[in-house]
Amino acid sequence: MATLQSKLRIGPADHGRRMSLKRFEPAAVEETHVYELARGIIVVSEVPAFAHLRQVSAIRRPLMLYQAAYPETIYEILGTMECKLLVWEFESERHPDLAIYLNPPPVRKGRRMWSRWIPGLVVEVVSRSSVDRDYVEKREEYWSLGVKEYWIVDAERGQVIVLRRGRNQWIQKVLKRGDALESKLLPGFRLGCADVFDAAGELDSE
Repeated sequence: MATLQSKLRIGPADHGRRMSLKRFEPAAVEETHVYELARGIIVVSEVPAFAHLRQVSAIRRPLMLYQAAYPETIYEILGTMECKLLVWEFESERHPDLAIYLNPPPVRKGRRMWSRWIPGLVVEVVSRSSVDRDYVEKREEYWSLGVKEYWIVDAERGQVIVLRRGRNQWIQKVLKRGDALESKLLPGFRLGCADVFDAAGELDSE
């Protein structure tokens, strides 16, 4: 009897390797790292540094409190290892720091779910190794997916770029330390940018 072909396995040595999204998406990965497919190129990253994790937590905690108070507004809040965004147009698979889903998935199995379940709001916390991905590549890809709002949190530059979906392009607003994160998607939600920046403490070298 013929044996089944072994499932493709991806590890740190595959960083920079070209691969199609069709082949990458079902592959098994070594769980000590974070794996994305960026325009057909495998990107392998270390587990985020402490300052990065602290900022993500500073955003996620108030979002979860908001969800508890308004469960009809936020269906689910998922992190890097809990969700994936399949961007077929760009041959990319992304794992955002936070994906806020406003509605339940239209289907609940395999790649059909991740291709069709699109978050309303996506949050990326910028590290020194992810500047181009967060500011340029993901800006284009999240637009193409139909994401309604994209926050780019950059403590090193002391700013949050808020991109809200317009008719034909993103409408951009730059928030500084004294400003607050708010969204029409989340009525009544408010989070001071300073609280997020302060959570980073002294930024790590990444």
